[in-house]
Amino acid sequence: MRNIGTGQNSNQLVREISWSKNLIILARCKDDLEREFYLRATARFGWTKAVLQHQVDNKSYEKYLLNQTNFDQTLTPAIRAQAVLAVKDHYTFDFLGLADEHSERQLEQALVANLRRFLSEMGGAFAFIGNQYRLEVGGQEYFVDLLLFYRRLRCLVAIDLKIGAFEPEHKGKMEFYLEALDCQERMPEENAPIGIIIWRDKNTTVVEYALRTASRLIGVATYTVVPELPEAYRTEPPSPAAIAERLQAWAETEAVNA
Repeated sequence: MRNIGTGQNSNQLVREISWSKNLIILARCKDDLEREFYLRATARFGWTKAVLQHQVDNKSYEKYLLNQTNFDQTLTPAIRAQAVLAVKDHYTFDFLGLADEHSERQLEQALVANLRRFLSEMGGAFAFIGNQYRLEVGGQEYFVDLLLFYRRLRCLVAIDLKIGAFEPEHKGKMEFYLEALDCQERMPEENAPIGIIIWRDKNTTVVEYALRTASRLIGVATYTVVPELPEAYRTEPPSPAAIAERLQAWAETEAVNA
């Protein structure tokens, strides 16, 4: 495996985790970039063997490294690596038992009813605060679909659920929610809130353009209710160079925090 510039080569990474974890990564990861991700994440975040197996089964490499957020432009290196693991590019909600055709309300209610598995799919470092979380601004009521707390960054996470395709104007709605949460709900010791807009479908170019002008921390993801990744993951994966660039940025962030 190549060294990507942190002063910490693969041999050092291998020595930082147990042999049983190394065997899982070696046996189940198909290329050097994927192995490097799981080596770094296991060492950095102290994943147990069971958590590592879940992360590999859940295709966390694809879901985290390919995510669409504006974190690179809006976060300092000190907390960027943690924020990357707060938002996946895709969530699989196959445990909900929902029909392929369902409403946003049905999706929300099913996630709340299956809270433990929902939080596990989100990444395992989240706590549930509430659904239809009420905000009052200028005498008017607004409701956030789901409100979580991300323990690694100590920040609120607002989730907006949509069953259709991504629309740029919903970025503004999420920014409004995050502004209200920042002003009214954030504790002094907490970091700025993060927004995750979870859609049935998204056009990556539209998302990229929308996030360029976002003033708040926002990620956009897709979801399915069946246990498979969208077709785009199988037919149009990002280039190895693009993935390597993401790993390079993550590694540099780790070096800052070391």
